[in-house]
Amino acid sequence: MRIVILFGTEMGTAELAADAIADVLATAHDVAIYDMSDFDVDDLDTGDFHVLVCSTYGTGELPTGAEPFFDQLDDRLPDLTGLRFAVFGLGDSVYGDTFNRGGEICAEKFRARGAVQVGEHGRHDNSGLARPQDQAREWAQRLTVPDLARA
Repeated sequence: MRIVILFGTEMGTAELAADAIADVLATAHDVAIYDMSDFDVDDLDTGDFHVLVCSTYGTGELPTGAEPFFDQLDDRLPDLTGLRFAVFGLGDSVYGDTFNRGGEICAEKFRARGAVQVGEHGRHDNSGLARPQDQAREWAQRLTVPDLARA
């Protein structure tokens, strides 16, 4: 089993968070990290644990880099039953109801295809004091990666 980290970003902040998460998880696991814009939905493997790291763009949309991946997901409608995933989202609470909506959209779309979300949904607030990569690192340290061999 490996951990596949997929990030969707507009300005690179989600990539920084994904790299920080990878640094933590790579101490005990085989980790691969991909920009969502470079990852094909057909490569999702229920034997892997997925970590979705996604910023929020505009008024609560997915960032441009994540759109092709989720368009594929919507077009191909893969059965993700058995796939386990966690989410770390990025946003700014100044936007109210759309705060961290990018990460929520990711989770909703994966759950709609049969995947199961595990762990705390991480939510970075750009209006706060914590740097995204620091909060992502702390979140990853608390994340319990399921043993998919027994799942």
